[in-house]
Amino acid sequence: MTAVVPTEDWINRFDGLSKLEPRLRDVLTTRSQVIRLPADTIIFGPGKSPDHLLLLLQGTVRVQQLAESGREVVLYRATAGESCVLTTACMLAYEDHAAEGVAETEVVAAAIPRGVFDDLVASSKEFRNFVFRAYSRRISDLFHVIEDIAFRRMDIRLAQKIIERADTGVLKATHAQLAAELGTAREVISRQLAEFQRRGWIAQSRGAVEILDCDGLRALSTS
Repeated sequence: MTAVVPTEDWINRFDGLSKLEPRLRDVLTTRSQVIRLPADTIIFGPGKSPDHLLLLLQGTVRVQQLAESGREVVLYRATAGESCVLTTACMLAYEDHAAEGVAETEVVAAAIPRGVFDDLVASSKEFRNFVFRAYSRRISDLFHVIEDIAFRRMDIRLAQKIIERADTGVLKATHAQLAAELGTAREVISRQLAEFQRRGWIAQSRGAVEILDCDGLRALSTS
């Protein structure tokens, strides 16, 4: 981790922390660091014990589960103003990570050391509320991921993902990456994209999907 000098009071970016009493705010600012991590950095991985809680100020972190077969499933993304629920869970339970966190972009984050985290969870109701509110929101998101994988049709989920992640009408992703996003096999994604292309909804090129008929995709995604 590379420490950087904060240009502003980062605590004010988080509603729950901005309400802390001045003494506790001082503890956070003096004992934590603001760090910068380049894109593609593996921030944590299976079997590693967390020693900091990261609160994201800039960038995106992708959290994914790695199966023994080598298949990846994207669990969620943490963006500016959020923390990582799996890191929070591991710090609360004193357990190692069971998933991997990767910086999708350059990341700037406030790193709260474990000792400070433990002290504030034990002594500050406001800090505990901040931690558990964030934990509760993300757990709900994870249940939605499980529900989608278990019960929703793949063509609907794929159409939703293309619309959600396409930037100016183009989604930059390989079939393997989309499979990881949706918790399925690459071959399933390839077949479904071929069907979307046959219908005239998309055009494919190497590592990219271009939307040709957004209305068609959207109609499927909301069916």
